[in-house]
Amino acid sequence: MGASGGGRRDPWHTATVVGIRDETATAKTFRLALPGPVEFIAGQHYIIRLTAPDGYTASRSYSVASAPDGTNEFEVTIERLPAGEVSMFLHDEVVVGDELEVRGPIGGWFVWRGDAPAVLVGGGSGVVPLMAMLRLARRTGRADLLRLVVSVRSPDDLYYADELPGPEATIVYSRRAPADAERAAGRMGPSDLEPAIMPDATAYVCGSARFADAASHLLVDLDVPVERVRVERFGPTG
Repeated sequence: MGASGGGRRDPWHTATVVGIRDETATAKTFRLALPGPVEFIAGQHYIIRLTAPDGYTASRSYSVASAPDGTNEFEVTIERLPAGEVSMFLHDEVVVGDELEVRGPIGGWFVWRGDAPAVLVGGGSGVVPLMAMLRLARRTGRADLLRLVVSVRSPDDLYYADELPGPEATIVYSRRAPADAERAAGRMGPSDLEPAIMPDATAYVCGSARFADAASHLLVDLDVPVERVRVERFGPTG
């Protein structure tokens, strides 16, 4: 997903694409390797820059989907957007072995360090930075600290479908639910979020502006203090 927000002026680095896999019909995860160890916090993002032969550049910010693991690699999941010059190039042209310019990690507010209760609420591709947090919790044996609620239109739109489901995660289908779903398709409501609320938890909300505003209001209505609600909004920047 394209993450919002700026960051310090880090230098650009060359990353090698070491893996590509499909998440949905319109989203791919790219695994990138840097020359040295990668140090980032779950919730941060990187900028990817493309440079044309004539010198023209285009760049977009993408949230890290993988958990920090002390290696020199990280993953970003990118949705292919119509007329999106960066996302279309990455989807249609980039192959394993190619090199990309990256800068980061960026962000210090919408981050989770794995040591405090958190409620994660994602809409569509907004699940990407939250998946980094969930992966960190599972890898460190602290999944008890997290509850994730993700809203997607249909099963075909669910990122990380083979990995995300678990006791910490609730999936809300807004338009079409699978045949064996306990909940009928429909918009996310208070009854979907209330079981995820934990005392003293910080809430992390990520999705489109409309989704983020609606989810934030639901959390506050469920008595989550507004100062404990952190929001990352994104738009179709391509």
